[in-house]
Amino acid sequence: MSGPLRLVPGDGDTLPFLSAPLPRPRGRTRPSWAADPIDDLAERLVEPIASAVHPYEVAALLESDGLTGEQIRERYSRPDLFTLAEDLYARVPRHYPRPPAVPDPWRADPVRCALRGLVFAMPGLAYVLGAGLWQGAAGVAGLVASGLTAWAWNQALGHRAHVRLGADGTSAAARALAIGAPAGALVASVVGLAVAGPGAGAAFAAGQCCYLAAATVLLVLGRERVLLAALLPVTAGAAAVPVVRPPASLAVALLLLTVVAAAVAAGHAVRGAFRSGPPAGGNRSGLLRSLPYGVFGLAAGVLAALTGADDAGLVVVLTLSMGFAEWLLYRYRSLALAALRGSVGMRHFALRATRALVLCLGAYVACLAVAAPVLGAGLAAVLSLLALGAVLWTALLLQAFSSAWVPALVTLLAAAAEAGAEVAGLPTDPVRIACRTAAAAVLVVTAVRQLGLPTAHR
Repeated sequence: MSGPLRLVPGDGDTLPFLSAPLPRPRGRTRPSWAADPIDDLAERLVEPIASAVHPYEVAALLESDGLTGEQIRERYSRPDLFTLAEDLYARVPRHYPRPPAVPDPWRADPVRCALRGLVFAMPGLAYVLGAGLWQGAAGVAGLVASGLTAWAWNQALGHRAHVRLGADGTSAAARALAIGAPAGALVASVVGLAVAGPGAGAAFAAGQCCYLAAATVLLVLGRERVLLAALLPVTAGAAAVPVVRPPASLAVALLLLTVVAAAVAAGHAVRGAFRSGPPAGGNRSGLLRSLPYGVFGLAAGVLAALTGADDAGLVVVLTLSMGFAEWLLYRYRSLALAALRGSVGMRHFALRATRALVLCLGAYVACLAVAAPVLGAGLAAVLSLLALGAVLWTALLLQAFSSAWVPALVTLLAAAAEAGAEVAGLPTDPVRIACRTAAAAVLVVTAVRQLGLPTAHR
């Protein structure tokens, strides 16, 4: 038989599909590649080659694997290490493993946030139980003046203690609280006495100031349950008021018991914090750093007092919502951190961070919108409360990111405008809605601009 073997009758001597080499499969699996030494090497090193971002990484891998120039020329028929690395890099598809899951550092405990909201609201029961202990406009003015002073002082003290807690440890925070809390209670009590004059009103104001100082200590040191237990006497007395009002002597005794219990618990917490060890001593920041937090506390107190003057129930709703507001602050930070990890560019992150801000702020305003009408408040009062809630939550958010002066000044301007309108006899509802809405808009725009940058979340 002459000539090559014909498998199929035709013009050609071989099958058409045998004229091209067989394709070799690629991927992360270990296929049976042809006897090509470079393919064998790619199969053996498929994972590190697939995750490389440049052929130089493959070259470093080969060099660490012990390949010599002579082996590369003889075994793989390539002139040098870098040529072989480029060949391997081109043959293996890219595959980058996902980074390991990282626990969310901003995951909040809903039970703890709810508990904090409860202890924020329960002190208001003291005014129900102690109604009638202060007489006349002077007594009310003294109570308001001392309360605003205590709010401003304790807001600044809480920030100062948290700074010392994070920088120097628990004992350093305890030292700041041990000095600042009694001093604040004394200053606020003197203010109440100066405005109200000697009498039951000044005594009630002093008790209020002492309780607020003790509560600041317990909240900073994480003793919410202890504070809740200290509030049980005044809670029991206020619960009995709708049925039968306790005698004045019993009301005073219950109020004193609550103040003493809170003060003793605060002293015990500070003593326990001192036992945790000496402070690290690394923080030397000045007291002025906490000033804007005190300014914000004063302004927020004025806005709350103006709201409570018309409808005390709205202040109850606002204080009860503080636990949910705190949880939403943590929730925003979690969402922003997730956006930071999952974004592919600056604009993408800014959009995701803004969406998180809108969702969290909207959830808080919606909470107030559902709760306020239950008390029978009118539309103007509800709108004013919603705007105030937006101001406070956005201001607290900016403070959480160490942006303190903008929310402090914006809130202070709103409070001053409302107080001025009150003194001038202008219509309160339109002025309040306008001032609070404008303040909320400024704070939201500021938050979008500042928190839309990735550097704010690192």
